[in-house]
Amino acid sequence: MDDLKELVSKLERAFADRLVSVILYGSAAGADHHAKFSDLNILVVLKEITPRELADSEPVLRWWREHNHPTPTIMSEEEAHNSADCFPIEFRDMKDRRKLLYGVDVIADVPVDGKFYRAQVEHELRAKLLRLRQQGARVLSDPAELLKLCVDSVATFCVLGRHALVVAGIDAKTERRAVVHQLSETLKMDVSPFDVLLDVREDRSGSEIGDPGELFAKYLDCIRRMIEFVDRLEA
Repeated sequence: MDDLKELVSKLERAFADRLVSVILYGSAAGADHHAKFSDLNILVVLKEITPRELADSEPVLRWWREHNHPTPTIMSEEEAHNSADCFPIEFRDMKDRRKLLYGVDVIADVPVDGKFYRAQVEHELRAKLLRLRQQGARVLSDPAELLKLCVDSVATFCVLGRHALVVAGIDAKTERRAVVHQLSETLKMDVSPFDVLLDVREDRSGSEIGDPGELFAKYLDCIRRMIEFVDRLEA
């Protein structure tokens, strides 16, 4: 993609020998890449980060955001090697799905502790379920807004569902629908709400949405089952 090539060029000009690596990670680096819906998640690793580096990064990051991409994560080389215990989901995602765009692959040898990993997966699932309920309560009487809320959140819960499977020692797929069907088989639950929401998200015609209120209720129940599954893995 032209934007990625231009980003690397701008970063090289801005930092020269202070730039250690540029890594694309997440769905855009995997088999489930969708040009319309996959964010370009970028990790930029510098030798160190001081006010000078922040100032040098400002025009590059502004340009990147103007192209409707999420702000890259910028870490020092030391942080990239020693932060996996604080951000196990992010580092696990980077380890599983990444493309090195420049420099040294600093992620390859970073270990991810299973205890911290499981705890963060449960935390993220619970926190995002609480937020989804709160947001849903405000728009329950508006079917269109309620459906939009669910559609906007489904990719995140697919990612967390994949991590739930990995925590359980399952060889999880990366493509969203494959993950959803693995969850169905493992948790013995109906995942049709996920399929419907992914259909809407991907503009697939002919999908039967039904009542958004009922869809929302079933969607919440699927997420609750995922949380219970991860919670039982604690022992």
